[in-house]
Amino acid sequence: MLENILTLLMLVLLQIVLSIDNLLYISIESKNAPANKQTFVRHWGIGIAIVFRIALLFILVKVISYFQDPFLNLDNQIISGSFNIHGLIVFFGGGFIVYTAIKEIWHMISLEEYHHISKTNTNSVGKIITMIVVMNLVFSFDSILSALALTKVLWVMIVAIVISGTIMIWLADWVSEFLKKNRVYEVLGLFILFLVGIMLLSEAGDLAHLQLFGNEITAMNKTTFYFILVILILIDVVQSKYQQKLAKIKQIKIQAQTNKK
Repeated sequence: MLENILTLLMLVLLQIVLSIDNLLYISIESKNAPANKQTFVRHWGIGIAIVFRIALLFILVKVISYFQDPFLNLDNQIISGSFNIHGLIVFFGGGFIVYTAIKEIWHMISLEEYHHISKTNTNSVGKIITMIVVMNLVFSFDSILSALALTKVLWVMIVAIVISGTIMIWLADWVSEFLKKNRVYEVLGLFILFLVGIMLLSEAGDLAHLQLFGNEITAMNKTTFYFILVILILIDVVQSKYQQKLAKIKQIKIQAQTNKK
């Protein structure tokens, strides 16, 4: 029993760590809903995803070999590899996340903020919840496969999914509120999301033993991912401090010119 409890705690921690990038996607995607529905979208999206995660767990326990068996083979001078269901799901999930990040960044740099808000608020709540659920399942593959490697006790894995999902519901609101109050970090968040998409694409390539022009695609190492993440955060912090310093110097110069007059 003690061993199961320790495994449960380890799985909850693992689920939370692996859900950080998922939380970022949920926070950004929920902005596409009307303001009074955003909390509802996040809570229901994660809640439904918890149910589907448990269902996915039962499916993987029974048919995990089918998810790992290759069924799509490519072999030519440009690209070669063999995809399985797991690899294809990760590939399309990573591609969609890259598309989402680029789309949001484009709206920012093209100064379409008002137009973007007007357009996204017409999106149906059901559509946004569906996207959150689907992407949650994409992100959950790694955590479920990791859980299967740690234990074969179903109730431990189910309880870990429910507990981590409940924590995610609370953290999703906190992350969304933080980005809303500190909009300067939205750009950082979008580039992190873009990086997550690239990581998933590289993982899909590694699962498929993909080769482009004879060069093998390997999964981005988690250590590399977190190192780049830290660098991005440090750059953003330094840039923010530098801009504040420049603004202060400019204000002092304007004040000095005003006093001379």
